[in-house]
Amino acid sequence: MNKPTHANPIQTAVFPVAGLGTRFLPATKAAPKEMLPVVDKPLIQYAVEEAYAAGIRHMVFVTGRNKRAIEDHFDTAYELENELQANGKDALLALVRSVQPEDMLCSYVRQPRALGLGHAVLCAEHLTGGQPFAVLLADDLMLGPSGGRPVLAQMVDIFREHARSVLAVQEVPQDQVRRYGIVAGDDLGQGLLRVRHMVEKPSPENAPSRMAVAGRYILTPGIFDCIRNQTRGAQGEIQLTDGIVGLLASESVQAYQYQGKRFDCGSKLGFLEATVELALDHPEVGEDFRRYLKQLSS
Repeated sequence: MNKPTHANPIQTAVFPVAGLGTRFLPATKAAPKEMLPVVDKPLIQYAVEEAYAAGIRHMVFVTGRNKRAIEDHFDTAYELENELQANGKDALLALVRSVQPEDMLCSYVRQPRALGLGHAVLCAEHLTGGQPFAVLLADDLMLGPSGGRPVLAQMVDIFREHARSVLAVQEVPQDQVRRYGIVAGDDLGQGLLRVRHMVEKPSPENAPSRMAVAGRYILTPGIFDCIRNQTRGAQGEIQLTDGIVGLLASESVQAYQYQGKRFDCGSKLGFLEATVELALDHPEVGEDFRRYLKQLSS
């Protein structure tokens, strides 16, 4: 993982990882969906590496039952490390140790009931220190532009300049708006919107725009009171979208049309797309995999 080059206003990242992963059953019957590998790294590691590259060092995981594998993944594996060291496998040893760099702190808190994304974020309140924080959904595997800054690092830059909550957004086809939180607002230029309206999973005919919230947020601590005091939304869940709508009454919120690409790894198709594209770019298997795909298409 690359170390940050300048001071960072965001010190904590929250990863809501308590979901059941029902769309990937039976693979997720006993294993967390966040531990499903894309090539050779689990989904959650891509998200943690993105937060680390943005200068964040405190990673907070909001977990649930049967999620112990996530904690184990970011823990020290003494037996494995000793075995690799004894056999002179220094490259693999360095790879294993890089999963949790020495300057990275991991905290874990349980979400006792599946009450929605807003509730999961609220469970992490006591670990954010009353400071602005990031939220990353591991289902969304985000890649920055080639040679450019990762998506969350772009958002940290925006927050550093404006000191306002920032939502990552992308334009989606009209027939897909029902799958996302949708925002509308005033164009500020350079990919920024001042959010005026936000609605969770609207029907295509009622959507205020086609700007969909992706799985990256930077939020001010005022969000916690908004979540705590809101009524439950669809399916009796405490929605993060509703909390952000409440925040708009007292604070400005910005939406940022990020540079890069998002893979919806909460869906089987998106997961397969991510696997293929990242495999093609992988330094170890990329060329052989490319030849294999050409062979299939011939």
